[in-house]
Formats: sequence, structure tokens, C-alpha cells
Amino acid sequence: MRKRLEEDIKAFANPTIFEGTALNRLFVYTHSPVSVHFSKNSKDFVVSEIPLYEFSGSGEHLVLKVRKKDLTTWEMLKAFSERIGIKVKEFGYAGLKDKEGMTVQYISLPKKYEKFLENFSHNKIKILDATYHKNKIKIGHLKGNRFFIRLKKVNGVDAKKMENIASKMEKEGFANYFGYQRFGKDRENYLIGKEILEGKRKERNKKMRNFFVSAYQSHLFNLWLSRRVEINIFFNTFKEKELSDIFDFPKELVKLIKTQKSYAKLLPGDVLHHYPYGKVFVCNDLKSENERFMRKEITFTGMLPGRRSLKASGIAGEIEKSFFEEADRYLEKMQGFRRFAWVWPEDLSTVYKEESAWFELSFTLPKGSYATVFLEELTHSKN
Repeated sequence: MRKRLEEDIKAFANPTIFEGTALNRLFVYTHSPVSVHFSKNSKDFVVSEIPLYEFSGSGEHLVLKVRKKDLTTWEMLKAFSERIGIKVKEFGYAGLKDKEGMTVQYISLPKKYEKFLENFSHNKIKILDATYHKNKIKIGHLKGNRFFIRLKKVNGVDAKKMENIASKMEKEGFANYFGYQRFGKDRENYLIGKEILEGKRKERNKKMRNFFVSAYQSHLFNLWLSRRVEINIFFNTFKEKELSDIFDFPKELVKLIKTQKSYAKLLPGDVLHHYPYGKVFVCNDLKSENERFMRKEITFTGMLPGRRSLKASGIAGEIEKSFFEEADRYLEKMQGFRRFAWVWPEDLSTVYKEESAWFELSFTLPKGSYATVFLEELTHSKN
């Protein structure tokens, strides 16, 4: 135990252990891996947007509920553009969806183009419904997404195991990492983003520039969140005396953190956020805020660095600084914001079909959260 403790102390004291490994993130829970087969195709992976508000039914914007298969949102919009003569920039949409799988999402366009949709036909796109609204749909205008995932080649023992783990995740939550999609096939989009910020690389396309820079921000966020997960593991594993040896915290604070009943631990100075909507504020009363956290009324957040980012303070701020300080020289080149660090799947349901060895899950996540990250935590496998 002593040797293991010394190794853990050494690891915690060295924040560079995660350097360059934003996708080698730590799992939250300690179960052994589950063997499954998962393919992101239109039958086994379905995403349905949940709009932020009900559309009014009147206005100058036509709102389409569309279903696409194996197309990115951009490819879908381009298909509409080519067939009805509208520029892609005139479309409104709440979020960009992956190419693989089936997606049901909402897009808006000026009402004047409605007549050109009468004969619209595409083998991978279907218009499910149409209405009107006074405003164009904008990025982020959604409550969340509803997911359906089918896992194959699952035996009965593993099915029961995943059912229990998923139930625990619904109660306790999981770390809201950025998924592999943000980092590209070679996992190095963040390096391009850093080179752009350093002035070593030019990117004329504004959208691509912003995409690469966001990958750099996401990289730092994942590294920081891995450390916060590690802290959770320590506090859920070791006794107070051992924790006092690991952390240079006052004994009273170690006890206060240790006695939090939630799996994820809040820290003094954390930037908290009303959940799932509301404003950010700084954690000053650890005990009372943890009670609200357990009721899923608030969550803690991580920083995507930029000129508008609110920084954590106290102990939480010291930990945050060790990961984000390198971005200080680029703050004026990035907008920045706070992102949920911890989220909870809602309306979870699971079905095991023994005859076909299928395990099916349906659940809802807040906007910006990745179903693939949920799945990786559930199975302890990584893309």
C-alpha cells in the first residue's frame, strides 16, 4: 500500500503525465471492460434533437424536421442548397451532427424557398415535418439530444453488468469529456489549433480556423478533467490520513471533501453552473453546494480558455491554472466559455435481447455532450 501511495503522490505532483493524451482520459468508475460490438450506422445509432422551445407556427422562417442517414449536417445542407438554390449560410441549425448513423434534427430557412421543396427528393434525407417560426435557428438552440444505441455480441452476464453500470451513471453522472470527433482521425487537430494561435500556421477559412482552435481548447479541457477524475478516485479510495499525505490541503478541508456523499467531489473555488440551465457562480459553501449537486440542480464546470472565460479560484483555481496557464498568451485570440464538467444521462432505458445478443440503450444528454463518451465509460473501451 505504501509503495502504491508513493506512486500516486508522484503522479499527482506531475501535471505533465497527461500531456498530449487528451483522449487517454481516465475513466470515472472502476469496473472491468465489457466486450461489445458497436457500429455507428443508421440502424444502431440514432440521434434526435430536442428543441430549446416550441416553434410558434408563424413567421418568416420555415422550420423543417429532417432525418438524415450517413451524412454530416454540412453535407445535408449542401444537398438542400444544390436542389433548391439557397446558399448554405442562409440555413439555421442548432448543432452539427456526425456523419455515421441516423439523425433527426431541425433546420430553418427563409420562407420564400418553401415552394422549391415540393419535389425535393434525396435517398439519404427525408423531410418529416414542417412549420414556421419568427427567428432563424441558431447554434446551441436545443435542450439536448435523445440517443438510441444498439450493442451487439453481448452475453447475458455483460448485459446485466451494463444495466447496473448505466443505472449508476444515471444516478451519479459521468465526466463530460470531449469525444474523439473533436480531435480528427489522426487525433492532432489541437496541434493545428495551437500553431494557428502561435502564428506559425495560416488558416483563411474562418470556420476551419475556429474549429482547430476549439480542438486546442478541448484538448486542455480533457487534460484538466482527467485530473479532476483522478482526484475523485483518490478521495473515493484512500482514507483521510493518506489523503493528507497526497494533498497539501488543510486537514479540515480534506475531511470536508472526503465526507461529500456524491461520487464526484466539488472543490472550493469551483465555478458552478445551474443545471441544466442558468448562470455560473463560484463555490463558496462546499457542504450546501454539494447537496444541490447531488440533487442535480447544479454542476461544476471546466474552462475553455479565452477572453470571456471566468476562472476558478482557490484550490480549484490552482489545479485549473496548472493546465490552462499555457493558453494565457492566446486569450485575446479566443472567445472562451465554461463547459459542464459533469453531466447525468436522463430517461435511461435498457433492453437485452438474448436471442440476438443485442443490448439496446436509450437516454438523453444535455447539448454538447457525447454519447460516445457515455458509451466508453459504460464499456471501458476507447475509440
